Amino acid sequence: MDDALTDLTYHPRPSADRPLLGLTVLAVEDSVFSSEALRLMCQRSGARLRRADCIASAKRHLNVYRPTVAIVDLGLPDGSGLDLIGLMATITPRVPIIIGTSGSEREAAAQQARAAGADGFLPKPLDSLAAFQAELLRHLPPEFHPSVPREVETNAVQPDALALREDLTHAMHLLALERPPIGYLRRFLIGLARSVDDDALEGQALAMGSQGIGTHASDQAKLRALISQRLQAMPMAI
Repeated sequence: MDDALTDLTYHPRPSADRPLLGLTVLAVEDSVFSSEALRLMCQRSGARLRRADCIASAKRHLNVYRPTVAIVDLGLPDGSGLDLIGLMATITPRVPIIIGTSGSEREAAAQQARAAGADGFLPKPLDSLAAFQAELLRHLPPEFHPSVPREVETNAVQPDALALREDLTHAMHLLALERPPIGYLRRFLIGLARSVDDDALEGQALAMGSQGIGTHASDQAKLRALISQRLQAMPMAI
């Protein structure tokens, strides 16, 4: 058995209301909104969450400890999450449970994640506590499951709106660059739009080309205006 799973024997046993008690989850996720959703789900499940917002940060985490579970977004600012999944699947000792996640081209993303070495996949939006717990428990040995039946919580997880503000502000900063990273920004905004059911933002993000937002500066202006509208309608940080 993997060392990270063996170590669970020295932790409190999972219970019906905290079925993931004793797990350490590393979320490799650049979206503050999605990270906050994962934090809430780990908190309600009894797991500890650590976050890395890029591949370089994730590698620093792995140099210090081995998480029980890694949840890896496929679109990261400094490279592809698929490469990180491949690394986690082949290092010794292996990360016991590797889960890919994405909100962009989800069916293809799930296939790519598993081909890279992931054990499972969680599509965005990351708002279902029941789906989160079920996916992680599916990959754990039976002895690490709660010994009694548990009631499945059906309410959606609701991250704070300030986390969404941080993500939208990040997108605005990227759009202000002389050469915005369009491929990365497209994936980032599609995942974010789907997480908050923003059809207008998703449509604008889907229309973004791999080399640029359309062919005119007006296309970028439209996207900036849309994001600006969203920001103006949101509460300010205190």
